Amino acid sequence: MKATGIFKVTSWDEKPCDEGWGGTKVTRASVTQTVSGSIEGEARVEYLTIYLNGGSATFLVTVRVAGKLDGRSGSFVLEGKGTYADGSATCNFSVVPGAGSGELAGLRGTGNYAAKHAEYPNVPFTLDYHFE
Repeated sequence: MKATGIFKVTSWDEKPCDEGWGGTKVTRASVTQTVSGSIEGEARVEYLTIYLNGGSATFLVTVRVAGKLDGRSGSFVLEGKGTYADGSATCNFSVVPGAGSGELAGLRGTGNYAAKHAEYPNVPFTLDYHFE
Protein backbone atom coordinates (compact mmCIF):
# COMPACT_ATOMS: atom_id res chain seq x y z
CA MET A 1 0.00 0.00 0.00
CA LYS A 2 1.10 3.58 -0.53
CA ALA A 3 0.54 6.55 1.75
CA THR A 4 1.11 10.12 0.58
CA GLY A 5 0.80 13.40 2.37
CA ILE A 6 2.41 16.47 3.87
CA PHE A 7 4.55 16.96 6.94
CA LYS A 8 3.91 20.61 7.93
CA VAL A 9 6.56 22.07 10.23
CA THR A 10 4.93 23.94 13.14
CA SER A 11 8.05 24.52 15.26
CA TRP A 12 11.82 24.20 14.78
CA ASP A 13 14.31 24.54 17.65
CA GLU A 14 17.90 24.02 16.45
CA LYS A 15 20.94 24.26 18.71
CA PRO A 16 24.66 23.58 18.17
CA CYS A 17 26.03 20.29 19.52
CA ASP A 18 29.65 21.33 19.28
CA GLU A 19 29.92 24.90 20.57
CA GLY A 20 33.52 25.85 21.18
CA TRP A 21 35.01 23.02 19.13
CA GLY A 22 35.46 24.95 15.90
CA GLY A 23 35.46 23.30 12.49
CA THR A 24 32.40 21.60 11.06
CA LYS A 25 29.06 22.76 12.50
CA VAL A 26 26.91 20.00 14.03
CA THR A 27 23.41 20.76 15.34
CA ARG A 28 20.43 19.04 16.93
CA ALA A 29 16.92 20.19 16.07
CA SER A 30 13.69 19.32 17.87
CA VAL A 31 10.78 19.80 15.48
CA THR A 32 7.00 19.41 15.66
CA GLN A 33 4.84 18.79 12.61
CA THR A 34 1.23 18.23 11.68
CA VAL A 35 0.69 15.39 9.23
CA SER A 36 -2.06 15.34 6.61
CA GLY A 37 -3.06 13.09 3.74
CA SER A 38 -3.12 9.29 4.10
CA ILE A 39 -1.65 9.89 7.58
CA GLU A 40 -3.50 12.32 9.88
CA GLY A 41 -1.87 13.34 13.13
CA GLU A 42 1.18 14.89 14.73
CA ALA A 43 4.89 14.16 14.54
CA ARG A 44 7.75 14.80 16.96
CA VAL A 45 11.04 14.93 15.09
CA GLU A 46 14.72 14.95 16.08
CA TYR A 47 17.38 15.93 13.53
CA LEU A 48 21.15 15.60 13.91
CA THR A 49 22.68 17.71 11.13
CA ILE A 50 26.25 18.08 9.90
CA TYR A 51 26.76 21.27 7.89
CA LEU A 52 29.34 20.84 5.13
CA ASN A 53 31.55 23.30 3.27
CA GLY A 54 29.76 24.99 0.38
CA GLY A 55 26.34 25.23 2.05
CA SER A 56 25.20 21.60 1.90
CA ALA A 57 24.40 19.32 4.84
CA THR A 58 23.77 15.71 5.75
CA PHE A 59 21.37 14.61 8.50
CA LEU A 60 19.95 11.74 10.51
CA VAL A 61 16.31 11.93 11.57
CA THR A 62 13.92 10.15 13.93
CA VAL A 63 10.18 10.82 13.54
CA ARG A 64 7.50 9.66 16.00
CA VAL A 65 4.07 9.86 14.39
CA ALA A 66 0.84 9.61 16.41
CA GLY A 67 -2.51 9.55 14.65
CA LYS A 68 -4.25 7.57 11.93
CA LEU A 69 -2.88 5.80 8.86
CA ASP A 70 -5.69 5.07 6.39
CA GLY A 71 -8.16 4.90 9.30
CA ARG A 72 -6.02 2.84 11.72
CA SER A 73 -5.14 4.60 14.99
CA GLY A 74 -1.85 4.39 16.86
CA SER A 75 1.73 5.52 16.60
CA PHE A 76 4.94 4.48 14.85
CA VAL A 77 8.52 5.64 14.45
CA LEU A 78 10.49 6.41 11.28
CA GLU A 79 14.28 6.63 11.04
CA GLY A 80 16.11 8.11 8.09
CA LYS A 81 19.11 9.74 6.51
CA GLY A 82 19.09 12.69 4.16
CA THR A 83 20.89 15.58 2.54
CA TYR A 84 20.34 19.26 1.93
CA ALA A 85 21.90 20.83 -1.17
CA ASP A 86 21.03 23.46 -3.75
CA GLY A 87 17.90 24.54 -1.85
CA SER A 88 16.38 21.05 -1.55
CA ALA A 89 16.16 18.50 1.26
CA THR A 90 15.82 14.81 0.41
CA CYS A 91 15.48 11.93 2.84
CA ASN A 92 14.96 8.17 2.68
CA PHE A 93 13.40 6.61 5.77
CA SER A 94 12.01 3.34 7.08
CA VAL A 95 9.53 2.29 9.74
CA VAL A 96 11.35 1.06 12.86
CA PRO A 97 10.26 -2.59 13.39
CA GLY A 98 8.55 -3.15 16.73
CA ALA A 99 7.92 0.56 17.36
CA GLY A 100 4.26 0.62 16.30
CA SER A 101 1.40 0.81 18.79
CA GLY A 102 -2.36 0.35 18.75
CA GLU A 103 -3.76 -0.55 15.34
CA LEU A 104 -0.39 0.41 13.81
CA ALA A 105 1.51 -2.39 15.59
CA GLY A 106 3.21 -4.55 12.95
CA LEU A 107 3.61 -1.65 10.51
CA ARG A 108 6.57 -1.99 8.12
CA GLY A 109 7.64 0.17 5.23
CA THR A 110 9.99 2.58 3.53
CA GLY A 111 9.50 6.04 2.17
CA ASN A 112 11.01 9.35 1.26
CA TYR A 113 10.52 13.04 1.03
CA ALA A 114 11.93 15.74 -1.19
CA ALA A 115 11.21 19.38 -0.50
CA LYS A 116 12.48 22.62 -1.94
CA HIS A 117 13.28 25.44 0.47
CA ALA A 118 10.57 27.54 -1.24
CA GLU A 119 7.92 24.94 -0.19
CA TYR A 120 8.72 25.32 3.54
CA PRO A 121 6.97 24.58 5.90
CA ASN A 122 5.29 21.88 3.76
CA VAL A 123 7.22 18.68 3.12
CA PRO A 124 5.51 16.18 0.76
CA PHE A 125 6.21 12.50 1.52
CA THR A 126 5.44 8.98 0.33
CA LEU A 127 5.43 5.78 2.40
CA ASP A 128 5.14 2.29 0.91
CA TYR A 129 3.87 0.10 3.73
CA HIS A 130 2.37 -3.20 4.82
CA PHE A 131 1.44 -4.94 8.07
CA GLU A 132 2.97 -8.14 9.38
